[in-house]
Amino acid sequence: MESCPSIKNILLLDSEGNRVAVKYYSDEWPNNSVKEAFEKSLFSKTQKTNARTEAEIAMFESHIIVYKFVQDLHFFVTGAENENELILVTVLQGFFDAVGLLLRGTVDKKEALENLDLILLCLDEIVDGGIILETDANVIAGKVASHSIDAAAPLSEQTISQALATAREHLARSLLK
Repeated sequence: MESCPSIKNILLLDSEGNRVAVKYYSDEWPNNSVKEAFEKSLFSKTQKTNARTEAEIAMFESHIIVYKFVQDLHFFVTGAENENELILVTVLQGFFDAVGLLLRGTVDKKEALENLDLILLCLDEIVDGGIILETDANVIAGKVASHSIDAAAPLSEQTISQALATAREHLARSLLK
């Protein structure tokens, strides 16, 4: 297990440092107040940086933090101090790009809150229990989109991938009868 890269948490905060979506995979932060204090201090340390074009890397409270900002959202991935920064950046970029695909390019707080279910599913597809499962944004977004298909919606209101998945599901059901 020592050689397997792992994530301590993934945070999505707004432009004031408030939670939009967070997942903790380590019990270093035992309760919610400690987690919120960590988020506030991390936000105040990084808010003056310009991490809009590329991910930034920082040491914070003996953790490696990689982060990136877009509009009024701040994306953070935390790893242990001996974790590979490139792996953490790859996880961050995968999360960032998958959210961009799922929100159809409109990545802001309002859109993120309206599609919070997709973002939380996205986090679940990327990391499970701290272990990295997937970093390819297209694969992540595809899995999330297939989970969130409303089969009752008319085909005209579904995306192409959703319509194909719905058709595949109907075909499978008809073959099993």
